[in-house]
Amino acid sequence: MSTKRIISKVGEILETHINKSKRKETPSLNQVNPITIAKKLKLKEYLKNGFQKTDEIYNFIKTYLKNTNHLHHPHYMGHQVPAPHDLGGISELINGTVNNPSSLYEMGPSGSTCEGFMINWMLDKIGWLKDKDYYDFKFKPGKPSGFLTHGGSIANLSALIAARSFIDAEAWDNGNSSDIVVIGSKSAHYSILRSLSILGYGRKSFIPIPVDKNEVLDFNQLEAIYQNLKSKGKKVMCLVANACATSTGLFDPLDKMGEFCNKNKIWFHVDGAHGASVLVSKTNNTLIKGIEKADSIVWDAHKMMKVPALCTAVIFKDFMHQENALQQKGSYVFHNNDKIIGMDSMPYTIECTKTALGTKLFWALAIEGEEKMGKYIDYCIGLSKNFHKILLKEKDFETPYIPESNILCFRYIKFSKENDFQLNLRYKLINNNNFYITSCEMNKIRYLRVVFLNQLTKSSHLKDLILEIKKTAKILANK
Repeated sequence: MSTKRIISKVGEILETHINKSKRKETPSLNQVNPITIAKKLKLKEYLKNGFQKTDEIYNFIKTYLKNTNHLHHPHYMGHQVPAPHDLGGISELINGTVNNPSSLYEMGPSGSTCEGFMINWMLDKIGWLKDKDYYDFKFKPGKPSGFLTHGGSIANLSALIAARSFIDAEAWDNGNSSDIVVIGSKSAHYSILRSLSILGYGRKSFIPIPVDKNEVLDFNQLEAIYQNLKSKGKKVMCLVANACATSTGLFDPLDKMGEFCNKNKIWFHVDGAHGASVLVSKTNNTLIKGIEKADSIVWDAHKMMKVPALCTAVIFKDFMHQENALQQKGSYVFHNNDKIIGMDSMPYTIECTKTALGTKLFWALAIEGEEKMGKYIDYCIGLSKNFHKILLKEKDFETPYIPESNILCFRYIKFSKENDFQLNLRYKLINNNNFYITSCEMNKIRYLRVVFLNQLTKSSHLKDLILEIKKTAKILANK
């Protein structure tokens, strides 16, 4: 089998798939049960015998693509995963071929270099890179730092490990103190509570700060809760802020929260998994005002920057905190710094082996440039605001807030305000194979939810969605 010929043909198949999705010649999502897919993919046969002919490879890929969620479809308005650039997969092809991990410089010099470069770029966007030198790859105490990892959940866990080392340096050897708690928005991402349980503190160590009707942290209640915890002998390990909340796309008051942490010498962690990307925008970057006051930040590039999943940055204001987070040694991989030509991220990450994530991030930006990436982010946020305006003119639709990001929650209430009706409406809608949207609960009320990440989505598609919802709801109500 000729590698060159196969790659060329696979490229043709992928291009056809993308173009058909863009032209709406395929369903946004056509779900069938996994046994049917397994049989169509001939998993048992190929596992036993392997591909015998190149046509079998091509047929497998075509069948596989047919049973995917078509993110390039203008009606894809679902989860926080973007349609990457048409050429976005090339970095994956390179990484998959050379198979160079980027945790150790000597195992993947190019990938490690791209990661260090992109971390410096992110530090600059936050406002922490004072010398503006993207080619300074040396980690130094007192200076900002960071690394890339596979997703926001691992990233939040990594940041909380560093926060623990900051408040309780002996915890790594002696175990956790029972008097430590973490405070943050009641609507904090589930990975925060999951991380606390993994760390051995337990879910109850998270003290939620009440939120307003739109699930934004109520800053006015923060001081009283903090003082009450102190009076009980509790130590606050960190304050966690949403930037933005996964459900609503709304931002906590970062600037005020940062000032509060500085005053009380509390670690400030910003979960910017979705929203930190607005730092690339010249129009919407004020949404993230105050992020520079954080001690640690999580930033998912695979949410709003067209980067194929996964690619998340864990960023620290001071390298010392990154260095102190994980304290164990392994002589077969950890060497004296003066012996290393480049830079290793392995001593500071949960992962031992990871793919060249920095290459994916750089590639996504390099295809079109930073300015176009910013305009893409602005366009997606603009779609959300435009859809909100359209819904306000529809008497049977209800939306609880003015959107700040590219996420918007809403309900269709002509036939029912019950949560089950909204959820059933969502499933009925996606099973029509025309639109893909999601759903969430806010203050115990179920909403339909859209996330705009496709620059091919236009106002006409938003109006088509409204018509589809009305038609589907009518059918559902008459059953």
